[in-house]
Amino acid sequence: MDEKSGEVLSQAMLAERVGWCADLVAGMVVALMGEHWNAGDVDALASGQDAGGQKLPSNAWMALRRLGWTVTAPEGVKVNDRIVRMAQEQAGRALRSAKWRADLTAGVVATWLADPLGRTPAQWAQVRAAVPGGGHLPSSIIKGRTRQVAKYRQECGRLPVDVFELEGTPRVARMLLLSACDGQQVTIERGEMDPGRALVRLQLPTRPDPAGYRDWTWVACPIALPPTVPASAVLHLPTLRIVQGTVRADLAYTHAVPKARHSGHTVALGVDWGLNTLLSAGAARLHQDQTITALGSGAQ
Repeated sequence: MDEKSGEVLSQAMLAERVGWCADLVAGMVVALMGEHWNAGDVDALASGQDAGGQKLPSNAWMALRRLGWTVTAPEGVKVNDRIVRMAQEQAGRALRSAKWRADLTAGVVATWLADPLGRTPAQWAQVRAAVPGGGHLPSSIIKGRTRQVAKYRQECGRLPVDVFELEGTPRVARMLLLSACDGQQVTIERGEMDPGRALVRLQLPTRPDPAGYRDWTWVACPIALPPTVPASAVLHLPTLRIVQGTVRADLAYTHAVPKARHSGHTVALGVDWGLNTLLSAGAARLHQDQTITALGSGAQ
């Protein structure tokens, strides 16, 4: 519901307004990524220290501000500081994640061979030594990056200088990282009468190019919580995405759990990760006769 006009918004109308806000954020993320998608800036962010040697904040948007990496909305468009924070948070997370890929690419390029996919055990040891933490990397990760570099070499006639030349500026997702905001932009409360519901209130634009603060209004969005969220859990500000014309909320929560026992468990959860599927998991139960049976069909 739009709290200023009292109008009840349909799903399509809500998705449109969230989309307008996400587009404003994405535009600023593109600007930040384009300016700082290079080895020097990524290394500076990954170092964890500012120019004065002080430790950078853990929040990406705060770290970017400490480094002086700012961004503004397009001319004629008015957004508050929290919208800028979301853009800096999204860009900062992407830039931080690039450091690992940059080091991996540098190690693969530095140990390049005439037949990189036919490495001997000694050559495998060399490439692993050239990558930070390479001794614990699955071979499939190094092989995948090797194929990517080989494809670039085949198309361009030379090896890439670094990952920033190899990959190019990443695509920017349309989303709102509300965790970077405070109560002046968004609030969340669990329903008093129904703990299975929550209410998110946030400021959204009433037009795609808001010219002033009058073009922003508070919108109340009820959320149905899944039964896996305990009634006593503390809800955190979600991330909003638009999926097939509907606004979806990625909601994190915190709740206390009993201290785990060291022994005596009869149910175990096995989780594995891969390249095509991030995580695959399955549960198993140990019976008194020492047999083990699977529970359900697993999950991905």
